[in-house]
Parts: sequence; C-alpha cells; structure tokens
Amino acid sequence: MEAWEYATIQGTLEKSLVLNLSAPIPSKSSLTENQILVEVITASINPVDYKLPESGIFGKLTIKKPASPGLDFCGRIIATHASSTAFREGQLVFGALRKTSQFGTLRQFIVVSCTECAMLPEGVEPEHAAAVGTAATAAFQSLLPSCVKPGSKVFINGGSGGVGTFGIQFAKSMGAEVTVTCSTGSVNLCKSLGADEVLDYNKIDIISQLMKKGQIFDLAIDNVGNPALLYEHSHTFLKPKGTFAQVSVAAGVGTMLRRMLQPGFLGGGRRPFHFVRVRSNNDDYQHMGRLLAERKVRVVVDESFEWENTLKAFEKLRFC
Repeated sequence: MEAWEYATIQGTLEKSLVLNLSAPIPSKSSLTENQILVEVITASINPVDYKLPESGIFGKLTIKKPASPGLDFCGRIIATHASSTAFREGQLVFGALRKTSQFGTLRQFIVVSCTECAMLPEGVEPEHAAAVGTAATAAFQSLLPSCVKPGSKVFINGGSGGVGTFGIQFAKSMGAEVTVTCSTGSVNLCKSLGADEVLDYNKIDIISQLMKKGQIFDLAIDNVGNPALLYEHSHTFLKPKGTFAQVSVAAGVGTMLRRMLQPGFLGGGRRPFHFVRVRSNNDDYQHMGRLLAERKVRVVVDESFEWENTLKAFEKLRFC
C-alpha cells in the first residue's frame, strides 16, 4: 500500500515526508480485541500532526519511526476482529485515532479501535466526516455540560479555526448565546455559523471589551492562547461560578501547569481552570454525526487536496 512516512525531521514535517509505495498492509490476523481494519477514503490534518513530530526530543521519544502522521479519517471497513460485533465489513466509518503514533491516517489502510469511530450517517459526505475527528471533538468536549444549558452565555476565543467553527455551532445547538473573537476577514463566517456577537481582535482590545461587559459568561473557551493573560482576567467577565476552558497549549506547558495549580490569592486566576484533554470516543462521534446529518452543524472545509499533494496541504495548514 501507499503511505506518507518520515524517518527523521529535516526542518519541517512536509520537507521530511516521503511517499512509500510498498508499505505493508496490516493483516486481519493482526487485529486484536475490538479492532477493525479500515481502508482510508479521505483524511483531515491538524496542527498537532506536524507540531508533535517537530517537537524535538519529545517527538523522537514518543513516535516510533518510520511514521505516518494524521489522526482524522473516514473510510471503509475491510476486516474486523471477531469481538468487534458493532461493525461489519463494508460499512463506512469516521473518527480519529486516540493519539499520535507510528501508524497515522496518511496511509491507505489503518487499524482502528471500535471506540475511536462511528458509522457514517446517511447523507454526510466522507470529506466532511473526516474533518470531524480532532477539531470537532475538542470543540464538543470543551462545552462542559455543567456550564452550558439553554440560555447560557458562552465566550469562545478563536471562532474561525477548526475548533472554533464547530464550537459556535455546537454551543448554539445546546441553546447557548455565543460571543466569539476572530480577525476582520472571518467576521462574516462566524456570524453565518450562528455567533450572536463577534469581536474583531484587529479593531479592539479583547480583554478590555470583555471587562466592560462584566461578569456575564457561564463559560469561556480559549482556542488560541492569546491574549496571554485572558485567564488571569477571566474573573472580570465570567460569572462567580463560571469556568475557563483551555483548548490551545500555545501558552506553553509551564503556563498550563501554573494555571491549574496556582491559587488566586498567590497571583493565579480566580475562576476554575479546565484543560480540555480530547478523548476520542464512539458516543461523541455518534452525537456529532447526527448533528451533521440533521444539518444542525456544517463542516467548514478550507481546501481539499489530492493524495499526491499532501505536502502542499501541510504547507497550507502551517500558514492558515
């Protein structure tokens, strides 16, 4: 089979990837409990797909080489383990691998756990379903059920990226009032997805604008990591029982740990801090799939690339 692989990182991931035309296909006999073998129809890439391999010693130690990047996929089941009673050969499934590993989704055939996928709903395009995995799951799991109810007010920092575009729509489907930030060029997109208010960070200071609103939000979600002190000021715009959810780790691991551990009276934030640890699971994929099928949520695809143009796709992703 064909597989995009890298043995070492030479500058960037896209400069290191090579198309292997004779990679071995996993056999049915190699499947273990609750595993299925999937022929990939389409895959979606995310920043984590190049950031982890490029992370230096951490990437070297955590990913066995040669490796294929990619987490998100949609494909057809060609074999199942005897224990995998929920799926059968020939069905279309979509989802995401739970973690970055040696065998990512930029391969023609992948081994997937039944907990990492769901059946593709009728009427949903494989290209759209493939984009759900990482970004949509992060958005869905950032909308904490304890904070979001019909009528709740949600603030999303970063509404135009993959996580943000899903977050707006999921929050609206839950009955929330949504305020988001984005650049000037993305204001109309965010409004078209249902955002009630859009704050253009090119024109206003986001923290100052939020402080003027007062303590009105039940949940604040940071998909960006900028402004850097957004969490530290969150008590000025979150309700006393509001929560700050962090999706992006752009602020750095040290900052994340400090926010989780440093109490407010020692200079930390004054609202609960929740780091969104994305967990791939069948129940969430089924729910998100239904929302797609019912046209309550749509996938925003920036651009599609043919298999042979995978390197160009990473170049585009890096500068989005």
